[in-house]
Amino acid sequence: MPLPKPNDGEGKKKFLDRCMGNAIMTDEYPDEKQRYAVCNSLWEKKGLGMEKEVRYFDVELRMSEDESPKIIGHAAVFNQWSEDLGGFREKIRPGAFKKTLKESDVRALFNHDSNYVLGRNKSGTLGLSEDDTGLAIEIDPPDTTWANDLKVSMKRGDVNQMSFGFQTVKDEWNNEDKDKIERELVEVKLFDVSVVTYPAYPQTNAQVRAMVQQLTDEPVPEDHSEEVEDEPDKSFHSLRKRRLELAELEIEIQGE
Repeated sequence: MPLPKPNDGEGKKKFLDRCMGNAIMTDEYPDEKQRYAVCNSLWEKKGLGMEKEVRYFDVELRMSEDESPKIIGHAAVFNQWSEDLGGFREKIRPGAFKKTLKESDVRALFNHDSNYVLGRNKSGTLGLSEDDTGLAIEIDPPDTTWANDLKVSMKRGDVNQMSFGFQTVKDEWNNEDKDKIERELVEVKLFDVSVVTYPAYPQTNAQVRAMVQQLTDEPVPEDHSEEVEDEPDKSFHSLRKRRLELAELEIEIQGE
């Protein structure tokens, strides 16, 4: 079960009261002083998870041959290990986009620039779906000068790549081999998909970088491999617990 997180519009006092009485927190941190410190760290670091990450896959886009050409391709690929993202590599689990495709208001952009909107799922000009390959997209571009210029460039093959922006909702880490730390995206919130001229180097947020640093510096428990194999949720929860313990120490140091 997940640790408590601040809700939208929830004040600090209300969150701390809820966190202090949470069954998981009570079980994991029976000492009230320690539990308060961890709850406070959850409140103080609540904004980290909202940072946007960007990923790129080497999958080409194409223009359909319809009377009104559409941009067709994939923005993400399942079960494909990424390049080194700064001390770790990752892959996307099938189903990671399932919930966000039902709930999120997603835009298709050009070069991740919100001034150049190619389509939007809520308006029916951006089609998004999961298939056996990954996140499939179909964009019905607007009849504007810049969009028509882009279509010409795509037909010529000058522009044919895509990336996507997202927020991690749930992920799982494996640091059994510290020279090959792995992350699997289990659920994400999708912000945008973007046709790009130059695929940017993947962007990770501060929370992810902190997790990688922690996994690199800490010794691996002797039975870690068994935890990953037999109880992945418990293993991942332990990693999150250690991260929070570090946050608690940071708070105590700042208070001295």
